[in-house]
Amino acid sequence: MRSLIFEPFSGASGDMILGGLVGLGLDGNELRDIIESSLDVTVSVGTANKCGIEATDVHIQTHDDKNKRRYSELLDTIKAAALPADVEKSVLGVFRLIGEAESKIHGKPLEELHFHEVGQDDALADVIGSCYAIHKMKADHIFCTPVNVGGGNVKAAHGTFPVPAPATLEILKGSGLPIYNSGERELLTPTGAAILAYFAEPVDRLPMGKVLETGYGAGDAETETPNVLRTMLMDVTGELSRDSIEVLETNVDDVTGEVLGNLFDKLMEVGAKDVAITPTTMKKGRSGHIIQVIAKPEDSARIAGELMRQTGTLGVRVIPTKHRFIADRRMDIVTIAIEDQKYEIAVKIAQDRSGEILHISAEYEDCRRVSDISGLPLKEVMRRTEETAWKRFKGL
Repeated sequence: MRSLIFEPFSGASGDMILGGLVGLGLDGNELRDIIESSLDVTVSVGTANKCGIEATDVHIQTHDDKNKRRYSELLDTIKAAALPADVEKSVLGVFRLIGEAESKIHGKPLEELHFHEVGQDDALADVIGSCYAIHKMKADHIFCTPVNVGGGNVKAAHGTFPVPAPATLEILKGSGLPIYNSGERELLTPTGAAILAYFAEPVDRLPMGKVLETGYGAGDAETETPNVLRTMLMDVTGELSRDSIEVLETNVDDVTGEVLGNLFDKLMEVGAKDVAITPTTMKKGRSGHIIQVIAKPEDSARIAGELMRQTGTLGVRVIPTKHRFIADRRMDIVTIAIEDQKYEIAVKIAQDRSGEILHISAEYEDCRRVSDISGLPLKEVMRRTEETAWKRFKGL
């Protein structure tokens, strides 16, 4: 499985992403042509030595650049560039992430926003070039290891803030990308954050596989460690994905069945990945229950608080868990026929990173609806749905 990997151990910016992708083998002249045909800029591609690492240095020189653009003007500029359809969609998606972040930070609708740095031609060039280059890589998957956002403070339009800048932090919030602080300056720009957030799946380590090619994209600043973004093309083997979790656990002995039944929904609403309640015998022979909750580390405190509110327990244990293996999951629709009537039913497909299907399950609510309408027993509807899905998807 051909995979593109970003390793932002020294952060990321638009020009670093461009440099890393050229380092992987993208034709620099081709990249220059696509950017210069879209905007009034000049693109140069060279090399720079960063603490002994020779990296690809992509520089965008602007001409008569606008100081600011409205969101609608950004969209018009992108659409006027006549980019390939898939590239245009990605460029619009990246700027949508930036726009929504700025909208929330400033408390203004997108239509009223004026973009300053991220609305200038060099930022547009970075995003257009990066989206074009990423699509040219023709990767089956794109992964990103933990992102170093840097350290210290950064000046923004709304004052001085600790790194990361407010817009960068807002972009990261919904991405799932793990971050950490190291260094004395800002290392992750809003543009770099948005490109990684739009394209990449977060991983806590390099996946297993063979390295096909490596590239290094140079950043502008001179830092004590190499200010480069490392990129890789890998042939990733068909292994299961991993994610980081914590297991929360508590014992209760005076909670009714009604409260426990309600507890499932309440914990899932605040972010629990799974909940298990097991009957047990406690001290002095009293009957009780062990409640176990699987949670993402960043959600544990909130879930523990809800567990205490709902049950009255005075303590929640956190059981150390490094990670768990998980199957990648996606939803799809299959159609089954019952007595000449066709019904659409959703199915959940579990697969490994190579795309090999591990399991297919029919969605219960859809199957129950079809069972009620058709009169066919529920278990038969589920069997036919899953059998149809296996025949349809197994060979893909």
